[in-house]
Amino acid sequence: MKENTIEAIRKMIPEDRISLNEKMAGHTTFRVGGPADCFITVNDIEELSGCLSVIRDQKEEYFLIGNGSNLLVGDKGYRGIVLKLSGEFEDIEAEGTYIEAGAGALLSKTAMKAYEASLSGLEFASGIPGSIGGAIVMNAGAYGGEMKDVVREVTLFDPVSHSVVKKKADEMAFGYRDSIIKHSELIVLKACFELKKDDRDKIKALMDDLTERRITKQPLNYPSAGSTFKRPEGYFAGKLIDDSGLRGYRVGGAMISDKHCGFVINKSEATALDIITLIKDVQTAVMDKQGVAIEPEVLMIGEF
Repeated sequence: MKENTIEAIRKMIPEDRISLNEKMAGHTTFRVGGPADCFITVNDIEELSGCLSVIRDQKEEYFLIGNGSNLLVGDKGYRGIVLKLSGEFEDIEAEGTYIEAGAGALLSKTAMKAYEASLSGLEFASGIPGSIGGAIVMNAGAYGGEMKDVVREVTLFDPVSHSVVKKKADEMAFGYRDSIIKHSELIVLKACFELKKDDRDKIKALMDDLTERRITKQPLNYPSAGSTFKRPEGYFAGKLIDDSGLRGYRVGGAMISDKHCGFVINKSEATALDIITLIKDVQTAVMDKQGVAIEPEVLMIGEF
């Protein structure tokens, strides 16, 4: 990374929010990952825009993160700049039947805000460990609900034109773990959700039920990125993996959860290489034994 890149960024971001050679293991739910050349916490649109101007002018690589819950960073780290959305990007506001949440806000906190406002529709998201930005990018979902079901409008930043644009839900090209964002340079700033007034006790009961189901069926006591594989059309990834005899399969410290085969967990001081090797082994075995291709949901960046 160029020295004048850091010098320019230091003019707009306080030193305590800039870290060189920052280990990414502390910023992902897998709890693995080598150092990013530079890790910057940005607190508002002006800081984000300013950093992106410098980064693009200097032709540096960059990646944005929220909670790092769907991310695997290589053991050798990331040769570029990681921007973490914080500050104003974590704001959540409720008005009428709408919830507006910044890209850095946690889904769980957004769902809780909806509950407090007696708004129903985000209960499915209450246990998803990601941020709003990541959830919009991949149209996150669980237990029959998806972002596309409740999103009214998304506010985006275009780093090419340095303009803020808004898109209605039907302009977002939401699909299964997909959206227009995955195929463009657009960056999620915030999202507005349209929900429905309902009884708070009823909302809380559903959230509690989903929490209990997660605790019962998912390996929440180990670091992971949640459900590791996309659901192939007509199948369930976890069942395909189980039927291939891979329940409990290990590579180093990484393991297919024996509680839910759709989860790769960091069982014991796994490396990113352990995890990516296991993922590839699972893909090969499922194709060989079931004749079905499965793709990881997890984003992979850096050098392994």
